Amino acid sequence: MTHTQTATNSVAVFSERATPGVRAMHQEPEAVASAEAREPASYDLVIRRAHVFDGRQALTGLYDIAVDGTEIASVSAEPLGGRQEIDAAGAWVMPGLIDTHVHFYDVRAVSDPDSMRAFEENELPGRLGLFLDHGVTTIKSVGDPTGGILATRTGIADGTLRGPRLLATGCGITGRDGHPAATVFGDNRWARERFTGEVGSVQEIRDLVHHLADRKVDAIKLLSEGACAHSGEPAYLWQNPAFTDGVELERLPLELLRAGIEAGHERGLRVTVHTTQQAAAREAIDAGADGLEHGVTVEPLTDGSLIDLMLEHGITYTPTLWIDDAHPDARGNLRRVSQAGVHIALGSDTFSGRGMFGANTLEEAELMVAAGMTPAQVLAAGTSVASRQCARPDLGAVAEGKRADLLVLNADPITDIGNLRDLSMVILNGELAVDKR
Repeated sequence: MTHTQTATNSVAVFSERATPGVRAMHQEPEAVASAEAREPASYDLVIRRAHVFDGRQALTGLYDIAVDGTEIASVSAEPLGGRQEIDAAGAWVMPGLIDTHVHFYDVRAVSDPDSMRAFEENELPGRLGLFLDHGVTTIKSVGDPTGGILATRTGIADGTLRGPRLLATGCGITGRDGHPAATVFGDNRWARERFTGEVGSVQEIRDLVHHLADRKVDAIKLLSEGACAHSGEPAYLWQNPAFTDGVELERLPLELLRAGIEAGHERGLRVTVHTTQQAAAREAIDAGADGLEHGVTVEPLTDGSLIDLMLEHGITYTPTLWIDDAHPDARGNLRRVSQAGVHIALGSDTFSGRGMFGANTLEEAELMVAAGMTPAQVLAAGTSVASRQCARPDLGAVAEGKRADLLVLNADPITDIGNLRDLSMVILNGELAVDKR
């Protein structure tokens, strides 16, 4: 029997442990005391004898992972006891995946209150479930209707909706007639007013950022390439495989970009910026951005000093190859920044109408490996680095005190990133959310 077969067969054992008092019910008092004295700490849940990728690296040997409530209580090379136990028998445990770049609402179907309601009632629950079914335990929405996505976040948090942990920026902020307002939503005025925030002055962008912060968004997203024209800058032809025609756009004026980032930081929020060109990426970093959504995709990254700038400022680079792999330079650019040591976060740019939610995240991981990253680097991009991008240090690691979002895989994802698809169980907030045994 192969190692993989052994893990697949034995991981199916899920047992209830009796409490010491129940086991000792008919013993003499002295025997009860002795049994209790020998009893190891009993946790809510223990995953026994697993290989572990902890969010940064594979640990040597086999471990027991104990969970109490919603947190990981212990990662131990010694056996642990739990009221519930999963015998992993050499299977792999890793943190739940985090997709840092998702567009959740259907931009083509939502065009008025009735269609919005129909989407939320008929489509939204199933699409949330797809993420969990593929091992994605946290998603970050970066451009959905503010009211709708925050209500969805609340529904997940209070248990009325089943889905991954949802983080949200609310609407994406762009200039007047910028992307995606004048591109994706050019013929959908109703959705345009809800999915995007168009600004034309420093005061307007500051007011909008503070309004979103008041609504308790988790981060801010600005769109650099796709805003009002300003003199002295080259035009940019916006192109996307999902749309047939290019649209000529220019970058968000620097004073607006800087004001939006400053306002976000005033409220303690990370601010990431949609870029595709080197000049725009440099401008965003100089303005104080925390990360680049897409990075540099439409041209080769030839400016080594730009990479140095990313490293100096601790920038997180989200390559979104799932959508940007059509650009011939996207993979090479990712390979170059990754080899230089830039923080790389996994983000698929999933949107309705192509592929399948959750499955797209796994495809993104595979594309990142195809671009030249190692599977271990990609696993980190989807866990510990993604948690950094989301400013959620409680996520993305198998370690004591971290949130108990865990995947049990039947095969080694460090040997083959495709083994992310060989999923046995998903644990979310300490609870078994998906069981494929």
